[in-house]
Order: sequence, then C-alpha cells, then structure tokens
Amino acid sequence: MCPFFGETMLDAIRLYARQFPNPADGPGDYPVCMGGGLEPERLLAAYSCGFFPWYNADEPIFWWSPDPRCLLLPSKFKLPSRSARILKKNPFRLSFDAAFSRVIEACAMPRAGQEGTWLNTDMISAYKCLHGLGFAHSVEAWADEDLVGGLYGIWLGKAFFGESMFHARPEASRAALAGLVNYLARNGCKFIDCQQATPHMLKMGAEAIPRDNFLKMLGDAIEPAEQSTAFRARRQSLVYMPEDDVWEARS
Repeated sequence: MCPFFGETMLDAIRLYARQFPNPADGPGDYPVCMGGGLEPERLLAAYSCGFFPWYNADEPIFWWSPDPRCLLLPSKFKLPSRSARILKKNPFRLSFDAAFSRVIEACAMPRAGQEGTWLNTDMISAYKCLHGLGFAHSVEAWADEDLVGGLYGIWLGKAFFGESMFHARPEASRAALAGLVNYLARNGCKFIDCQQATPHMLKMGAEAIPRDNFLKMLGDAIEPAEQSTAFRARRQSLVYMPEDDVWEARS
C-alpha cells in the first residue's frame, strides 16, 4: 500500500537524498551506487539528486547517473517531417493520466528480439504507487477506443523524468511525446530527462550534455528552497482537444 504524502514523507525524501553520494563524483558509464529499495520516498529523492534505478530482477538495485545525460528541452522538440505528415493526416486521440497502469504494463512487454525486460514487477508496482501519490504520470495515444501508444515518467518541480514508451501502431509513441511536450511547456517545465541518448530521441531534438551541466539544470528545476512545491502531487486526468489546442479535464 502506498503511504500518505505529507510533511513526514517530505522529511523522509530529504533523509534519503542525503544518503545518496554526489553523482558528479561517480562513473558516467556504470552505476554510481547500489542497494536499497524502491520506496516512493527513496525514488523521489533519487530523481531529485540526478539518479534513476535500472537493474535486472535477479540483481540488486543499481542507481545510475550517466555522463553525458540526454535531455529534451520543450523549445527544441521537433517531429521528423515524415512523422509530422502522417500524424497530421491520421492523428491519434491523446490523454494525460487516463490509463497509467495499462501504459506501464505495455512498456514492460519485451521488444522484438528481446528475451526479457528491465521493467520488472517490483518496479511496476513502485511506479504505480508513485502514480497513486501524484508523481508518476502517463500520456496515452488512442485509435478509437484502442490504446496504441504511450509513455510514462516522473514529474518533480520543473523537470520531467522520462522512463519508457511503447507503440502498437507506427508513430503512436511520437504522438504521445508530442502531447507531453505540449502539456509540459504550458506548465513551465524546463526539460525532459531522456537519460541516455538514442537515435530516436536525438532525431526529435534531444541533446546529450555533460552531467555537470545536467546537475546544474536539475538544481535550478528543483530548488531546495522550493522543495515543498517541487514535491507537490499532481492528480488530474486530461484529454487533448486539438481543435482548440487545449487540455481539458476528462468528463
């Protein structure tokens, strides 16, 4: 069961944050530290310090802080021209936090040519808990009533930490990302953390930057003096209305 979020949990987040090492002192291509659990307080502390968990089910939890770090600034986002044409002709219906559990479970399905997935049952449960607390969020792409693409991540302060995406139809994950960028830009988000550079993200405007630069940007996005605001839960389910270019509460 997920704990209630309040001052006691905020104190726990601060305590866990002090227990993580300085990511700037760690390796850039190997875990900086290992161990611990996936409690919501520890996860939120990790993201606020520049770490994310990535490990296999038969391993201890590894905490990574890659150097360089891949970031997408909302102002730099761009759809490949072919994708833009396809999505303009055949748009998907987009929603925010309408089907988080279905999105993360779809992201956990092994990709073609893979035997397993890093997104194990413990991690799925942990992120579902964070969603219930108002910190993990999803964007969904729909074709009629079918969920055909989506993504999820963590939103703290003015930073969004992307975790995974999936598509069951071509361009559906790109549509979900475009929707996320649209919504985050309207809400003052400074960047989307893509963790590691991939050709897929680089084509859409993401950049690999030195870890030191990322940590400075992270500090600006989650200022210590504003941590009580940065760790404010967001609970809303929205749908994108393309004709008016607005996000509205789902009825």
